[in-house]
Amino acid sequence: MDPILELNGLSKVYRGGLKALDNVDLSVRKGEIFALLGPNGAGKTTLIGAVCGLVRPSSGTIHAFGHDLATDWRKARSRIGLVPQELSTDMFEPVEHAVSYSRGLFGLAPDRQRIEEILRSLSLWEKRGERIMALSGGMKRRVLIAKALAHEPDLLFLDEPTAGVDVELRKGMWAIIDKMRARGVTIILTTHYIEEAEMMADRVGVINRGKLLMVDEKDAMMARLGRTEAHITLAQPLATLPPEIGRFPVELEAGGTVLRYRGGDGTGKGKAEVAELTKALIGAGIDYVGIDTRESSLEDIFVSLLGEGEVPQ
Repeated sequence: MDPILELNGLSKVYRGGLKALDNVDLSVRKGEIFALLGPNGAGKTTLIGAVCGLVRPSSGTIHAFGHDLATDWRKARSRIGLVPQELSTDMFEPVEHAVSYSRGLFGLAPDRQRIEEILRSLSLWEKRGERIMALSGGMKRRVLIAKALAHEPDLLFLDEPTAGVDVELRKGMWAIIDKMRARGVTIILTTHYIEEAEMMADRVGVINRGKLLMVDEKDAMMARLGRTEAHITLAQPLATLPPEIGRFPVELEAGGTVLRYRGGDGTGKGKAEVAELTKALIGAGIDYVGIDTRESSLEDIFVSLLGEGEVPQ
C-alpha cells in the first residue's frame, strides 16, 4: 500500500544553528494510528508544523496523498487536519459557530448536519451555544478536535491532545480517536502519556534531538526490545548459586532470600526462560514460595532508547 504521508531527508535548522529536525525519513500508511514519542524539544511539533505548513523545512521533501507539499500544497493540505498542542482559538466565539467557520476556511459548503454529528460525537452538542471561554480545559480541547474534523480530513495530527485533562476525559478522547480510525482517518499522535501509545498505536516512532531513532510496529518493538523481570522468593536463603542456576541471568538479593531474573532482551522469550529457571530450581532442590513476573512496558523501552541515543541493532 502506498504511504499516505512520506518524508525524505527532512531537516530544519533554525537561526542560531539549532537543528530541530535532522534528516528524517518516515512513511505513514493509510488508516493507521502512528504514535511519535520523544521528550520536550525532540522535534515532534516541528515535524508536524512542517507537514501542516506552519514551519518551512531547511531541506528534504514532504509528499502527502501523492502531492509534493513544496509545489502542490493546496490539494494536500485540504485533506490534513491539526489539533495543536496549545489552546489557540477565538475564545469569544460560540462553539458551533467556531466549528462551522473552520469548515468554511477550506472552501466547503455549510453542512449543519455534519457539524451536529461532530459536536455530538465529542459531547459538545449541549454546549454548542456557549462561548469557548466559558468551557473547561478538557472541553476546550474537544473544540479544537471538532474544528480539525470540520473539513473531514483524511490525515489528522493530534499534538498532545490529552495534555492537561483529567483521566476520565482522556479515556473519552481515546474512544473518540478509535472512532476516527474506524472511519478510515489516518492519525499521527504525539503524547507524553506513553500508555496512550501502548494502548492505541499500530506503529511507534521514537524521536530525540531531531533524529528519528526507531520506527516499528508496536508489538514487534515490544517483543524485540522488551525484557522480562522476575522476583522469586526462596523458602530458605542462599549464600551462593549452584552452577545449574548460575547459568541463568539471575542475582541474589535481600540477603539471599530473593532471586532476581532479568532476561529475554531482544528475544521475547523471557517468560519461557523463567519457566525453565523454576524447573532448574526444583531440580536443584531449592524451594520457593512466590514468583512475581513483570514484562517491559512501552515506557521502559522508550526510556531505554533515549538513554542509548541510537538505534539498537
